[in-house]
This record gives sequence, C-alpha cells and structure tokens, in this order.
Amino acid sequence: MKGSDIRTQHIRWSVDGRVGTVTLDRPDRKNPLTFESYGELRELFRLLTYVEDVKAVVLTGTGEDFCSGADMHEVIGPLIQQSITGMMEFTRMTGEVMKAMRLCPQPIVAAIDGICAGAGATLAMAADLRFGTPRSKVAFLFVHVGLAGCDMGACAILPRIVGEGRAAELLYTGRALTGEEAERWGFFNRLCDPDSVQSAAAEMAEILAQGPSFAHALTKRMLHVERSMGLEQAIEAEAQAQAVTMQSQDFRRAYEAFAQKRPPIFEGN
Repeated sequence: MKGSDIRTQHIRWSVDGRVGTVTLDRPDRKNPLTFESYGELRELFRLLTYVEDVKAVVLTGTGEDFCSGADMHEVIGPLIQQSITGMMEFTRMTGEVMKAMRLCPQPIVAAIDGICAGAGATLAMAADLRFGTPRSKVAFLFVHVGLAGCDMGACAILPRIVGEGRAAELLYTGRALTGEEAERWGFFNRLCDPDSVQSAAAEMAEILAQGPSFAHALTKRMLHVERSMGLEQAIEAEAQAQAVTMQSQDFRRAYEAFAQKRPPIFEGN
C-alpha cells in the first residue's frame, strides 16, 4: 500500500517523497477534534503500518494553533447526553488513536504552535518528537471540565516525558506550559520561530525518513514495549531486536559504505 492511497475527509493527509503530513484543519476554531476526525486519525495511523513508501510523519495544525482539544459543541455537548456505555465507546476510541500512533512504525514529529490543549496535548504527547514555538501553550485541561487527568494514556506517557512530579502538576492543575517551560521540562525537543516550526519538523522527518527505517521501526517498538519491562527483560528484548536488525541489508550497506569511505544510503530493508 502507498501513502497516496490513503483518503481522508476531516483531516488533511499529504505525502512528499518519504514523508507524510497529517494536518488538523479547522483553523477558525483552533483545529478542534470531532468524532469524525478522531476516527480518521485512528484509521490513518493504523493504515500506516501497511504503507511502504512513507518512512516518517509530521503532525501539525493549520494556522497559528496546533489543536484546542475536543470540540466543545460537537463532542462534549453530545457526550453528556450519553449513557456510560456510549461514553466508554468514545473513551476507548480515543485511546485507540494513541495506540495507533505508538504502534505505527514511522517516527512522528509534531510541529506545535499556539494552542495545544486537552486532547491536542495528548496527540502531541504521543508523537516521538515535538517541536514547539515560544508562543505555544501546552495544557492538559481535563480537570477544568471536571474530568480526571487519566485520558488517552496521559498518566502512562506524560511522566516518561517530563517526570512524575511535573506530570502530576500538569494533570492536577490543568495549567498551561509556556513554550520555554515546555522545552526546559523536555516536552519540546526544540523551540522554533512560529514561521519555521513546520519546516523544521518536516526537515527532521526527512532526516529520519532517509535513515534506516527498519531499524527506526524497531527502536520505536522497543521504546513502546519496554515501558512495562524490568531491566533484565528489557536488555534481553533489545539483544533479540538488535540481532534481527543485524540481518537487515541496511546494516550491510552501512559497513560497505564505511569500508569505501562514503556515506551510507539506506533503503529500509
């Protein structure tokens, strides 16, 4: 399957060479999520497991904001009329978005400007790398609408990014992190100017896409599964994974390039 075969209606998907870009595209409302866009994100990242030509992904929003979270009128309003069964269907579906993002083999680079709140913050959290701007505001807002901070894997993933104490502060208070603070805490890998954050993320994605993508996929997989492993189990799992990677042609290409004193050209196999 090719990346260009994927069709979406409620989010934008484009492919440029080896890099795919997912764009949340409702800038008049700060790119909020709807039932439909949640579903499309889930299905898109699931399909990327079977896409051979896309080696890295950029996740971003149109305009001056990344994502303001779930649409208050189109999602939150209808949800409060649902039974517990309907609410569970929704929360499990949003959790599947997180799973799909973490399980797809391509590294995901999020380009974050302006508002990155609620479910938008969890989408950013699920990316592998995050580039922000000084005017970014990252907030896990669930407490402000009477909800627990344990949403879409936040209690599992966020402490691994910023530390347990800092994650607890963000989830209990719902306060916003400034761009500088988010970088200092490790939520952002890099701060960029607002007019260059998307191009910087795309440049990083291109660098990753030109690398050994089979090996990248294993790195991403191990970062995910080792969350629940003890150290001895993790070391053994990595020994097995690395031995598999040593069977790849990219490993052979790297050695041959070294012997010939030239840069390697990786093909992802």
